[in-house]
Amino acid sequence: MSFSRVVVKLSGEALAGQKRFGIDDGVVLNIAKAIGQVQEMGVEVAIVVGGGNFWRGRTSKDIEQAQSDYMGMLGTVINALRLQASLESVGYDVRVQTAIDMDKVAEPYIRRRAVRHLEKKRIVIFAAGTGNPYFTTDTTAALRAAEIDADIILFGKKGTDAIYDKDPNRYADAQAFDTLSYLEILQRGLGIMDATATSLCMDNAIPIRVFGIDSPDNLVKVARGENIGTLVGGNEDV
Repeated sequence: MSFSRVVVKLSGEALAGQKRFGIDDGVVLNIAKAIGQVQEMGVEVAIVVGGGNFWRGRTSKDIEQAQSDYMGMLGTVINALRLQASLESVGYDVRVQTAIDMDKVAEPYIRRRAVRHLEKKRIVIFAAGTGNPYFTTDTTAALRAAEIDADIILFGKKGTDAIYDKDPNRYADAQAFDTLSYLEILQRGLGIMDATATSLCMDNAIPIRVFGIDSPDNLVKVARGENIGTLVGGNEDV
């Protein structure tokens, strides 16, 4: 299986490496090189970044959620700009588009412009989530994938290499899934991505490949169509 256009979803924690907070320059550079390899395979690459390495607002109890979510959006912009810098340092043309206007540092998100950048072989990074509180960057990935007509979402996870029936970091007998349907994720409450994102992918028939990003080479493998991690909704039967 080969893809012509993909959305890569990266958590903020993936950019932090072992630091768990902030950004690990070496980790970001390795991820950037892997993204570059994917583009050199002829794949158009868009990226959605999270912001949990700076702010995870849903765990804060003394601030209203809307305000907290806006703070998280700003964290995603920091991550996007840092990833852009690493990609440019190794020779790739990159554009950052934000869902909240901040024209001093990035372009506003405009769907047609994003698609045009991809067609011109530029890597596009989508930041600031959807621009609205109460929506996660998982939902952003699903929304942007639908808007730009991506073939698949490549969901790089830190600390795990697939979707499991229970937390593999807590339970030694956790079992990994090779394939899942969207409904199975919702019915089992697996929590690999939020229900809104899962439903949006289901409604638009966007498959999801969940894999481990601790080894950035895995991104290249899944872009080649290798069967690693878990495939969600990869055909009409699932």
